[in-house]
Amino acid sequence: MNTQRKIIIPGGSGFIGQVLAKHFVTQGDAVTILTRGKSKEKDGVQYLQWDGVHLEDHWAQTFEGADAIINMAGRTVNCRYNEKNKQQIYDSRLFSTEIIGKAIAACKTPPKLWINAGSATIYRHALDRPMDEATGEVGSGFSVDVCQKWEATFQRMETPNTRKLMLRIAIVIGRESGGALEPLMNLVKYGLGGTQGKGNQYVSWIHEHDVVNAVEWLMEHEEVTGIVNVASANPLPNKQFMKTLRQVMKRPFGLPATRWMLEIGAWVIGTETELILKSRRVVPGRLQELGFELQYPTLKEALVEIIHGDRITQSASTH
Repeated sequence: MNTQRKIIIPGGSGFIGQVLAKHFVTQGDAVTILTRGKSKEKDGVQYLQWDGVHLEDHWAQTFEGADAIINMAGRTVNCRYNEKNKQQIYDSRLFSTEIIGKAIAACKTPPKLWINAGSATIYRHALDRPMDEATGEVGSGFSVDVCQKWEATFQRMETPNTRKLMLRIAIVIGRESGGALEPLMNLVKYGLGGTQGKGNQYVSWIHEHDVVNAVEWLMEHEEVTGIVNVASANPLPNKQFMKTLRQVMKRPFGLPATRWMLEIGAWVIGTETELILKSRRVVPGRLQELGFELQYPTLKEALVEIIHGDRITQSASTH
């Protein structure tokens, strides 16, 4: 681990990209983020401007001899699903994936590994059983269609000398601002963090450190290719998820929100209720089979670390 690795993170300005970049810089690696913003250097990271559509020498040549390309590009889905936003959600994922594939194919010394971030929302609304890579069933609707087209674009890019991994990532919870936990914590803070909708819909989640650990583990295990679920093995119903969050934040009470209340709230803040009401019961089948161990297997352990900055003692944790 002493040799400096070359890591490129297209679309790395977002929440997960920043968590990964910080980790790799701490490891002493050379990290480049491809961003729609201006080229600059900040906190040990080189930022290079790209548009995610066109193949240009100034960023494509950084792919030469890279240890890993970790593609995090994609417009946020935390918005209203009008036609303009829908098109941007498709384009930002499909174009960036295609152009990365072309850049890799043009390399004299291609990257060793191409990781493409996908989403665990590709699976159907599941109340009945967990969804893993082998037995999970693909759902329907706009979000699922985005995921399917995204994965299909990734699969058809031919990179014979570069190992490929598609990560179906669950909701990532962490300390950095901009993550999925922030709005939920704000609801709890103001007494509104009760059950959302029926409360029986599952929430698939993973601690930000475990995303980093999974990426590191997959980089080292060169035999692994294809689709990998990146999620905790313990998804929880929304009612239990919110109750655990209230407990860790020491707020005993939270007003519940019915579906119609959520519809109004989503309209006001410019998002969609699907992000809260869809039951995502996704588990990391392949990672578990291959022997990867989560650092934060239970939600309580994860939240205690994020909110209070410390670990639950082993006797108090459940595995």
